[in-house]
Amino acid sequence: MLTRLLRRCTPRNDAIVSNLEQIQNTMPNRLIEIYIPADSETPLKEILKEHSCIGVWSERIAEGKVHIQVLVPAEESEPILDRLEKRLSNIEGFRIVILPVEALIPRLEVTKTETTKEEELANGKKPPPKSTRISREELYADINDAINLNTGFIALVMLSTIVAAFGLLRDNVAVIIGAMVIAPLLGPNVGLSLATTLGDMSLAKKAFKANITGVLIALVMSVIMGFFLRVNPEIHEIASRTQVSLGDIAVALASGSAGALAFTTGASAMLVGVMVAVALLPPLVALGLLLGSGYYGPAFGAFLLLLTNLICVNLSGVVTFLVQGVRPLTWWEAGRAKKATLRAIVIWISLLAALVVLILLSQRG
Repeated sequence: MLTRLLRRCTPRNDAIVSNLEQIQNTMPNRLIEIYIPADSETPLKEILKEHSCIGVWSERIAEGKVHIQVLVPAEESEPILDRLEKRLSNIEGFRIVILPVEALIPRLEVTKTETTKEEELANGKKPPPKSTRISREELYADINDAINLNTGFIALVMLSTIVAAFGLLRDNVAVIIGAMVIAPLLGPNVGLSLATTLGDMSLAKKAFKANITGVLIALVMSVIMGFFLRVNPEIHEIASRTQVSLGDIAVALASGSAGALAFTTGASAMLVGVMVAVALLPPLVALGLLLGSGYYGPAFGAFLLLLTNLICVNLSGVVTFLVQGVRPLTWWEAGRAKKATLRAIVIWISLLAALVVLILLSQRG
């Protein structure tokens, strides 16, 4: 795809629009491919001229349609996509495809430009700060792929549960970390946060189903292993998961925020997923092992830790998406999402406050 794109970058193509001086290449670039009827080409290009595009290329294809390619920085893709979707929503047969760009040859010469006071006065206001995240559509697609409830997801949950259980029983931190690496718990929890922020019930149901399925599989497997294996609740790695402290709340809040940022900034979700697994997988497996062995007192402590971490991960995920400016496209969706987000934040904070009181009371006891 990149080779085909570069072959079209010639002076003969009069559709090229270049504005390299105003582009800050802080994130990977994106190639937006648009398929529209030929009579919509001119209005669309007028829209593109209002944005900082690295390049625009077009070609005529069969059946009276036009194929337009737009190369932009990743942080500039969402405003362009929003304008295009609003402009093309009434056109039958349009299609937009978003592709990541690994590299460009020759490399972009990046220069920073400063807005002068005269330009600010002429515009009447300062330019809005540049976004530091990928587009909403890319974010939605990435998270939607991460919460697919398929055999791969179930297999990873089962394998991570087995590895975590033996790591806890052997008091082996390295083995427990290995279980966190393969645990697929990041996607469902970040999916719930994004669904809350966007007010998307279908995404929320899919994420909730994946989350519940993963938790139940890990819990049932660990209960069965606790029934057949010898479990000592005084093992350090198990005992440390039966007590909740305010430090655990801070770790869980940081984990949820890191998980959301991993998706919005295009960071390695696998590496950041370890942080979410730190908060969820060990206490979940410890809970099952203790229940299976009949240690109900310590199991209640592990349950409190698991519940606290679940609440904190989802609360911080929602707040992070809000701070990152993740919003629905249309105003009626935005209104519904705002109500859902406020309701969810109130519920999460109320539950967290109740758990904090319970934790403090248990520590005094």
